[in-house]
This record gives sequence, C-alpha cells and structure tokens, in this order.
Amino acid sequence: MKQAIVLRRDLQMGKGKAAAQAAHAACEAVLSIIRSNNSEWSRWLDSWLSQGQKKVVLRVESEGELNRVYEEARAAGLPASMIEDAGLTQLPPGTKTAVAVGPAPAELVDKITGKLKLY
Repeated sequence: MKQAIVLRRDLQMGKGKAAAQAAHAACEAVLSIIRSNNSEWSRWLDSWLSQGQKKVVLRVESEGELNRVYEEARAAGLPASMIEDAGLTQLPPGTKTAVAVGPAPAELVDKITGKLKLY
C-alpha cells in the first residue's frame, strides 16, 4: 500500500510551500476516502495506516501533466485529490499545485505514477 504525491516543479514553489501543498494533497485524499463510503477504499486506507503510511513525492513539469495524473487515477478507480492554491502567499488563487493518488495497492498507484521522477 502506498500514496503518491505529485507536485508541479514548473511553479518553483519554495520548500515550505511545496511541503504544505503535498500535505494538503495527502490529507484531502484520505478525507475523500472517509467521505466516499467506498468499502474497498476504506480497506485500503486501514491497511495503509497499519503498514506505516508509505508515501512517495514525485514531480511533473506542467499543469497538463498534473491533470493527466489526476484523470488517470480517477479513471482507474483510485482515490485521488487535486489541490488548487488559495492564493494567499506565492501563487495566484486557483493554481493547481499537487495531486495525491491513493492510498491504494502499490501496483495500482505505480501504474499511474511509476514513471515519474522524485521531487
């Protein structure tokens, strides 16, 4: 089980900003599972929590690539979240910054994110 968090590198976010956006994506994906009443996703979440909450932070170079990751995850039936910045600090409001895929079985997450490079 794992969760992949994907950040846009083209935005050149500061380290703190990138960390905050990654955290938003991770939390929102977990909340989406809790709110979904999807029993399979709930089992994945429970398993992921019991296994130490494995995460990997990856990068894309554009909004288009970020959208692709999100759409592919949703089409594959995986929990996923897309984060749009509130615009209070470094970025304009509505800027898409991060996507989280999972928690879900690692092999399913890897089908979507396995070719991306580490952030």
